[in-house]
Amino acid sequence: MAQQEMKAAEETYAGFISLFKIGSIITAVVTIGVVLLIAS
Repeated sequence: MAQQEMKAAEETYAGFISLFKIGSIITAVVTIGVVLLIAS
């Protein structure tokens, strides 16, 4: 039982980490775009 829960938790964690990475990249791109827009 505990092993199944651990596997589910690891999958959820992996999904969260990949979502966080994608979100961070998008945020960085948007931030750079806004900075360039303001600078010009």
